[in-house]
Amino acid sequence: MRNCHFAVMLALASTGLFAFGAAAADGLAGPQSPRDLGIKAGTNKRIFAHAPAYRRMNLCNIHFHKSAEHKGGDFTTPASDGKGFVYDGAAPRPQTGDFCKGLKTGDTIELHYVFSTAAVSPGPGLAACTSPAIANPQLRVEAQVMVLVDEPNAADFARLTEIGTRDAYHQALNIPRKTGRPIAYAGSTTGPEFNDKESPLQVWWSVRPRTLKVDAASVGRWCQANIFNEDHAHGVRDLVTDPARLSPIR
Repeated sequence: MRNCHFAVMLALASTGLFAFGAAAADGLAGPQSPRDLGIKAGTNKRIFAHAPAYRRMNLCNIHFHKSAEHKGGDFTTPASDGKGFVYDGAAPRPQTGDFCKGLKTGDTIELHYVFSTAAVSPGPGLAACTSPAIANPQLRVEAQVMVLVDEPNAADFARLTEIGTRDAYHQALNIPRKTGRPIAYAGSTTGPEFNDKESPLQVWWSVRPRTLKVDAASVGRWCQANIFNEDHAHGVRDLVTDPARLSPIR
């Protein structure tokens, strides 16, 4: 979950209070993400409220990362560059195409649907998740790992990212429902900028355990034009493994 446009977070991070060496050692920071979903243990003492179901929150952003940030389900194989994890199944060979400034068929991505309790509309970056009326909304991420393929029955990324309103809430209308029961836990925002410091933002995560095959060309078309101004895959944060930096998975 990218953070670079979230003004509140940047202001907090710039104070140095959330530097990895200080916050983590002193137990000041809340539970972090991403994590190994197969390990339920966590001893972080910071507690925050369970976010509402995404259907009772507003979609504020959609973006994705190259390789899965989380490890679990059928995405436990370390990426060849050591950054994140990839689909455990057979990848297409040879890899073809050039989508979203560097993606090819066979690449794994982790898609993040970001939701906020603030009265906001979908837009670029996490700045879209706050409003002048609510600067500290609850945040939720519905995450789906995907592998890019060139197959006739693969999912259409345009449909997966279609947005609209339901019951007066901004929603992603076609979040996958057949990729396993989501693994839910309390964590944080992610991204490689937090490899050497803690994220100060609290996020409730739901990560689906089965990888979805998605049409690579449809991902490329989305990167060429979308309301989130997303044109490439973002980097991944290193896996958080210290139990003191993790919440328990119930």
